[in-house]
Amino acid sequence: MAPALLWFRDDLRLKDNPALTAAAEGGRPLAALYVLDEDSPGIRPLGGAARWWLAQSLRALQEALAAHRIPLILKRGRAVSIVPEVAQALSCELVAFNSRPGAGEAKADAAVIAALDAQGRAVRTFNGHLLHAPGSVRTASGGLPRTFTAFHRAAQRAARPRPPLRLPADLAGAARTPASEKLEDWDLEPSSPDWACGFREAWTCGEKEAHGRLLDFIKSGLKGYATRRDNPGSEHVSRLSPHLRWGELSPNQVLHAIRHAAETGTVPHGDAEKFEAELYWREFSHHVLSAEPDLARRNLQPRFDHFPWRECPGELKAWQRGCTGYPLVDAGLRQLWQTGWMHNRVRLVVGSFLAKHLLIDWREGEAWFWDTLVDADPANNPGNWQWVAGTGVDAAPYFRIFNPILQGEKFDPDGDYVRAFVPELAKLPKSVIHQPWSADEATLTRAGVRLGTTYPKPVIAHELARDRALRAFDHIKGK
Repeated sequence: MAPALLWFRDDLRLKDNPALTAAAEGGRPLAALYVLDEDSPGIRPLGGAARWWLAQSLRALQEALAAHRIPLILKRGRAVSIVPEVAQALSCELVAFNSRPGAGEAKADAAVIAALDAQGRAVRTFNGHLLHAPGSVRTASGGLPRTFTAFHRAAQRAARPRPPLRLPADLAGAARTPASEKLEDWDLEPSSPDWACGFREAWTCGEKEAHGRLLDFIKSGLKGYATRRDNPGSEHVSRLSPHLRWGELSPNQVLHAIRHAAETGTVPHGDAEKFEAELYWREFSHHVLSAEPDLARRNLQPRFDHFPWRECPGELKAWQRGCTGYPLVDAGLRQLWQTGWMHNRVRLVVGSFLAKHLLIDWREGEAWFWDTLVDADPANNPGNWQWVAGTGVDAAPYFRIFNPILQGEKFDPDGDYVRAFVPELAKLPKSVIHQPWSADEATLTRAGVRLGTTYPKPVIAHELARDRALRAFDHIKGK
């Protein structure tokens, strides 16, 4: 039997992989391919943190495939050339793959399909990344719901997401395959300097770890999620986002497991429903990206094209380095730099701080997150930034300005999160840890804090920043 070629992309798993299931039908032998395509027009190059995760995930995928004697062929270059070349070398009759988000990716995929059609090969594509295929969740009039509430409601009326697919029982590898490039030659991981030490301490990548993390979350973190998820020091967060971004875990697997836990009484329904809503927020961003392919570049509310954003490289750098003088903001940005990840509530606070306290264009923050997040996603990253900046389809109003002091006192009341990532403030009492400038000199001295020396003074006072932001918003009202 002629082998099938399974083309992996953002779906680095074996279980619940529709393309793999189709390719292996009837016991057909498989060859697997991953193409590092950094040259096709319109495909956004990966950031540094994402490249690090990709390297680890590909190693895990190689091991998982090797257990079934299926080789993983690694190639670097334009997919429109490489995929047909590998298919030709294999003499395969079928090429199967799952679709990806992004207009550039869709254009590249169409070119690959055309080339394979010209060779006379069968091509099968699947939705393996979302609960609902883009365009399948619609309003009564047939359009994309433009608010999350409407989208979520419409999704509940749409076809029920399919259950996870089982791994085919008798996987077999192709007898002969083309030579693979070496992963080490791709330079996906940092060396001089090696800034990924904290990543290796924080994460284990791959499908096996993803399933373990999901089970641990259901066992010890999901109960209480609805009320405690906003506490950045809490265990009530899943940390599944990078596993979902790279497809080591599918949203169908997560949804099925969460619903099963609620139905069997393992967790309260309210906690399961709240987490399910977070899955659908991810879904919403991807459907918006499908309708708005320039989501990372264009204000979806055109009046913000007239907004008086400030160009202030010094303040942007202070924000990037976690040196704004606001402890919760700084803790989040240092967590990001050290681990490649940031708690969701803190992402909102630091995003609001950049766009509203500093009046720096949200696209600067989106680009920084793209480079430093291991879960940097082409839909969720710009979608969330447009939400917090007030420029998106279903955005927080621009005049909703997070107070970083109150946010810290509410969600990190004992200051444990700040102490973990801003150690120079660790000895401050919780009464002043979120506003150290309010402490008296004796308290600062006992804690070893010298404002402006060991820890920066605030780049701007909150009330001044809020008033300035509201005046800037007045500038575009009615446009």
